[in-house]
Amino acid sequence: MAAPKKGRSTSAQSRPGRSLALILIAIVALTGGMFLSGHTTPRLGIDLAGGTSITLTAKNEPGQPNAINKTNMDTAVDIMNRRVNGLGVSEAEVQTQGDKNIIVNIPKGTNSEQAREQVGTTAKLYFRPVLATEVSGTDASASPSPSTSSSASSTPSSSASEEATDGTASATPSATATSQGRAVTDALKADTTPSATSSADASAEASPSPSATESVDAATAKLQAEYTALDCTDKSARAAAGDGAKSTDSTVACGQNSSGQWQKYVLGPAAVSGTDIKSADAVFDTQGAAGWKVTMDFTSGGSKKFADITGQLAQNTTPQNQFAIVLDGEVVSDPYVSQALTGGSAEISGTFDQTEAQDLANMLKYGALPLTFTESSVTTVTAPLAGEQLHAGLIAGGIGLALVVLYLVVYYRGLSIIAIASLLVSAVLTYVIMSLLGPAIGFALNLPAVCGAIVAIGITADSFIVFFERIRDEIREGRSLRPAVERAWPRARRTILVSDFVSFLAAAVLFIVTVGKVQGFAFTLGLTTLLDVVVVFFFTKPLMTILARKQFFASGHSWSGLDPKRLGAKPPLRRTRRPSAPVDTKEA
Repeated sequence: MAAPKKGRSTSAQSRPGRSLALILIAIVALTGGMFLSGHTTPRLGIDLAGGTSITLTAKNEPGQPNAINKTNMDTAVDIMNRRVNGLGVSEAEVQTQGDKNIIVNIPKGTNSEQAREQVGTTAKLYFRPVLATEVSGTDASASPSPSTSSSASSTPSSSASEEATDGTASATPSATATSQGRAVTDALKADTTPSATSSADASAEASPSPSATESVDAATAKLQAEYTALDCTDKSARAAAGDGAKSTDSTVACGQNSSGQWQKYVLGPAAVSGTDIKSADAVFDTQGAAGWKVTMDFTSGGSKKFADITGQLAQNTTPQNQFAIVLDGEVVSDPYVSQALTGGSAEISGTFDQTEAQDLANMLKYGALPLTFTESSVTTVTAPLAGEQLHAGLIAGGIGLALVVLYLVVYYRGLSIIAIASLLVSAVLTYVIMSLLGPAIGFALNLPAVCGAIVAIGITADSFIVFFERIRDEIREGRSLRPAVERAWPRARRTILVSDFVSFLAAAVLFIVTVGKVQGFAFTLGLTTLLDVVVVFFFTKPLMTILARKQFFASGHSWSGLDPKRLGAKPPLRRTRRPSAPVDTKEA
């Protein structure tokens, strides 16, 4: 009978208790850490707990092919996280997924539509002077716009309010193409006149060159054509308005006034950007009748810019004493200015309700995203449906586990004790690690992840079957149990490692190339595959070595699953001496 090889394998054979003690210590340590952290259950995903999951994919803007990078993605995650928390959603999470995707998970009890608008809006914010405006697609006068005043005053001045009412009515030109063109031309000439931005002496010295005049005329004609053709009641036209315009260019834009009518604008170059705002808050005016309003504080540089532009606008007549707050190309507010605002802060008041004021404050406060995102998928799950899915997933897992255990008991009999114990160890490790990964890396157990765990039951059981069948092969060759275990292990180990490597590779590829919930399946499959290797090496093999010394298994009991007769074993292998050479007994 062949003896086991000396050295490392002999040590492992003689001291399997060390491996068992090591894995049991690891289980105790991980379980203790789980209870100490206070997270004793895996964190459930949106489809099992209820809520909304939004997948956003970044896209490169023209002229910025390398904008999608780790720095910009991390900045976008930070801004989105602050926006969502600005809604009062303390348990919402925002995290990157791959190189260009961001996942926003919002728990139940939150206004999902409001959250989608907050996190998905790029929020490129500019303050632009209004050069011309009119209600789009109708001859009706525009409704009063919000007014703006210095925050040093608790309420807007009466003169500012009167200007907002009267000014808007007078600012509405006729709907004819001729008057539209004349309004744009006059507005642009007023905007480019040196006296609008410098002293009278300086304007007297300035004389534009013929080439500059031609350039201005060409830009004016182009802008006039865009303004005349713009129909803000058309959604596609609103989305395309001002496309390609830089912050230093005049442009056209659309906005909805307080009466719900779409209004179109000619806007001058951006005077202040969203990065110049230090903070913004939605507050309710309890002293006056302004209702909800938005207060803003500017940075030092932003304070100077805002004072300059408001000072210039306050000297003009309607509508050129008005500026527009432009968010992602759409006018969200267009207050009038009655005086230069030099205090480094201002407020916007109008017909806001609480939600509108908070949304505008969040956009102003948290600024623009460095990238443009599109929604790849949006999933909303109600709490009752989530409970049903969780219940169904647990039932499916229980049925799968019961069928595997039944098969092992019927086919492997006594050996099923080792397999069931190994499955329990693997299940405990999986549960504890998933519970710890929730607060550590934001892992959430969703329905595909539950499917991955169910598939892992079969993968883990397959490793036991490979090992048991190798042992049975050795017994069929006529070896006793203890040497059969040690000879079978190297062959089984190689097969198990190759099989688990293929499973892990498939899980890794699936995790990398997929987006959304499918990654939960891939992550769970990869995690359980790694745990399968740990359990087989540090628990199943040592336990099999120990039980091989017990009489019940070593003697080949009929219920041990290793009965030589049932397996059709050959006669035991025995060492035989080589026959000696014949001795000649005849005398010479």
